Amino acid sequence: MKSQKILNDPVYGFITIPSELIFAIIDHPYFQRLRRIKQLGLTDFVYPGAHHTRFHHAIGAMHLMSITLDNLRNKGTDITDEEYEASLIAILLHDVGHGPFSHALEYSLLQSVPHESLSLLTIELLNQEFSGKLGLALRIFKNQYDRKFFFQLVSSQLDIDRLDYLQRDCFFTGVSEGTIGADRIIKMMDVKNDQVVIEEKGIYSIENFLSARRLMYWQVYLHKTTVSAEKMLINLIHRAKYLRQSGTNFMISDEFDYLLSHDLSLADFKSNPELLKIFLELDDFDIWGAIKLWKRHPDYVLRNISQMFLTRNLFKITLSNEKPSAEEIDEIRAKTMKKLEIPESDLPYFFSSGTVSNYGYLTRDRINILTKKGKVIDVAQAADLPNIKVMSKIVEKHYVCKAKSLNLNS
Repeated sequence: MKSQKILNDPVYGFITIPSELIFAIIDHPYFQRLRRIKQLGLTDFVYPGAHHTRFHHAIGAMHLMSITLDNLRNKGTDITDEEYEASLIAILLHDVGHGPFSHALEYSLLQSVPHESLSLLTIELLNQEFSGKLGLALRIFKNQYDRKFFFQLVSSQLDIDRLDYLQRDCFFTGVSEGTIGADRIIKMMDVKNDQVVIEEKGIYSIENFLSARRLMYWQVYLHKTTVSAEKMLINLIHRAKYLRQSGTNFMISDEFDYLLSHDLSLADFKSNPELLKIFLELDDFDIWGAIKLWKRHPDYVLRNISQMFLTRNLFKITLSNEKPSAEEIDEIRAKTMKKLEIPESDLPYFFSSGTVSNYGYLTRDRINILTKKGKVIDVAQAADLPNIKVMSKIVEKHYVCKAKSLNLNS
C-alpha cells in the first residue's frame, strides 16, 4: 500500500491494516456486509447501546491477533510473515458466514446450518477470487495446518474471538462486571509443545476471564428479554416461510424471498456455490424492511408479531431453574390459547418453551497453564482455584414465553 490504512476503533484506538491483501479482503462486499449485521442481534432491546456490528468485532479480533503474534515472537516463537498474515486473515473472516441478527436466525431461516460452516465456505470462495492467496489461512481455519497453536488462537476456550467480543460487548452494553484483562492475558500467552499456554502468574486473569464470560451469558447473551425477542423473531420467520411456500407473495428483497421459498441445508450450499452468493447478500436490513411491511399484512399472525416487534411489545417470559412439567406446559398453552382466542394450530407462533444453557469452562477443551517448573497443567487442576471446577458444570434454565394480547381486528 502506498500509505498504511488506519481505522479508529472505540475500544482499542487506532488499528493499522497491515497488508494490501488484508485491506482488499476488508474492502470486499462479503466482508463489508458485516457492517449491516449487529454483533448482538436483538440485545439492544435490553441494552440500548448494543448497536455494534460483526464488522467492528472482526476488525478488533484481527487487531488483538496481531498483538498476540507480536508477543509470541518476542518470547521466541518463530512465526513467519506468511503465517502472521494468514492468522490475521483467519480471525478476520471467522464470522463472515453469520446471517442476519447473528445467532437468532441460524436455525430457522436455514435448515440447521451453523455459521461456522458458512464462514468456511465463504473463505473457500474468497480464496478462489484471490487466486489462492488465502490458502494458508484456510488451512489454519480448518485446523489442517501442522502448527496447531495457530488454530487455538482462532478457535478454543481462550481464543482471540472471545477476548475481543467480551471486551467489546462490555463496552457497548455498559455491563462492566464482564470486563476482562485481555491485555494481561495476551502478555501471559506463550507456546509450548505447539500448544497455547498461559504463564502461571496469569492464572487469576484466566479465572476472571471465565467468570466474566459466564456472567455475560446470563446477564447479556441469555438475558430473558433477549430470549423472548429472539423467539418472536424465529416464530415470525417460520410463519413467513409457511406463507411463502404456500403461495403468498411478499414485497421483500429477492435474496430474502429466495431463502423463504426454499428449505436450504448445508449440503445444498456445498453442492451449489450460487446459493452461498445469494445468502451473502442478506443482512439485518432485509429482515427489518420486511417486518415494517408485514405490520399491515392480511395474515393476522404475521401482522401481529410484526407490530409487537416494532413497538417492543414482547412476549411475556419466565425463566426458572426448575423444568416445568408436561402438565404445567399444557395448562399454560390452554390458557394462552383461550386468552388470545386463536386456534391450536396457530399457538406455536405465540407460545414458546424450552431450555437455555451456559457453562464457564469445558474441561474437554483445556486451557493450559505453564507452571514455573515448566510443567503444563489444565487450569481446572490448579489447587487454589475451586471456582473454575464449579464453572465446569453446565447450568440450564427453562423458559416459557407467550404473547400477552393480540389485535385480531387491525
